[in-house]
Amino acid sequence: MKLAGRDAARFLARPDTGVAAVLLFGPDPMRVALKRAALVAALIGERGAGEMRLTRLAGADLRRDPAAVSDAMRATGFFPGARVVLVDEAADAAAPALRVALDDWRPGDATLVAAAGNLGPGSALRKAFEAARSAVAIGVYADPPGRDEIEAALAANGLARPDREVFGEVEALAQGLDPGDFAQFLVKLALYKRGDADPLSAADLAACAPPPPEAEIDEVVALAAGPLALAFRTLAGRGGSPTGLTIAAGRYFRTLHAAAVAADGPEAALSRARPPVFGPRRARMAAQARALGESELEKALALIIEAELALRSSRPLPGQALVERLLVRLATLRRRRT
Repeated sequence: MKLAGRDAARFLARPDTGVAAVLLFGPDPMRVALKRAALVAALIGERGAGEMRLTRLAGADLRRDPAAVSDAMRATGFFPGARVVLVDEAADAAAPALRVALDDWRPGDATLVAAAGNLGPGSALRKAFEAARSAVAIGVYADPPGRDEIEAALAANGLARPDREVFGEVEALAQGLDPGDFAQFLVKLALYKRGDADPLSAADLAACAPPPPEAEIDEVVALAAGPLALAFRTLAGRGGSPTGLTIAAGRYFRTLHAAAVAADGPEAALSRARPPVFGPRRARMAAQARALGESELEKALALIIEAELALRSSRPLPGQALVERLLVRLATLRRRRT
């Protein structure tokens, strides 16, 4: 049987104990591994005693010993409770052994969980699980997690569902971060909130969320959108690349421009950005988008493109001086506006 979408998410959160086997497959090993870990935890518990009822097998070993899966599923465990036989890195070569294990399964045997890479519709392994009545095949793809999945992930880390606005920011993070990064973020957030009875807030998210790429450069570029201060001295001390700074400036001001022209307001547009912008950084960028406005931001982008073209030309140019001039001109736009 094949499951997808909400049916797959519901099954992974509360698996049917009457199902003999589950196949998880997909192109991203990290996504498959996270779903596999969640499924195993749902079947036998997190760690501790649950680990004692888990048998691990390698898919490559089944070619040499095809009966290993069936033997492990029928074996009597020393610890009471449900048991799981986990086959990692399964492939079509393991299909015959797993098909026999599916045919031999009886109520009371261990549940088989197989994790594989990307499998096409013609895969022998997929066909074996999709055709079996007592088995489930689930494709794990790069679809953004739904609200039910996010709520389940929050609950699994001991975090209560926040209010609508904060939950929207958590949802934006779930969609903007890689699954592994989002899982680590939730673990960090749970530790951060331990012993704190206050509801989850945007400030909590900002304190625990991973910084965006080139965050230090963004901070320097932010000074150009507001007060310039000691940006030049900071850049010189850190050896910032002129080309890297102009690229970061372009990215930053394009985000501001998109926020300035958004029909539903800068805050909503920044929440949709990738990676998402939230917390104090979102408030600062929204204020900058309003202060500069659409026309001034378009002038800023024209200045940045001009600087990028100059840096990439064949003429020898003082790159650091050119970038300093660019930042001064960007800051001047803000002064004219205010």
